[in-house]
Amino acid sequence: MNKERRKRITEALGKISEARDILEEVKDEEQDAYDNMPESLQASERGEQMQENIEHLEEFIGYLEETDSIEEM
Repeated sequence: MNKERRKRITEALGKISEARDILEEVKDEEQDAYDNMPESLQASERGEQMQENIEHLEEFIGYLEETDSIEEM
């Protein structure tokens, strides 16, 4: 792989890392909001939706973490 393509990959990986950091922050904020809800609201439809959102964010973060293997190229 030539120098230019490596540079582009490095730039892309930086953007992916930034996106992963943002998703982590949002997930943590959503988790904190859920944890600070009364138990009765946690068991409500809203609480269940928040839990689903957290799970989806964790899944997306996991996909982005898989890009770490690209750095080994």
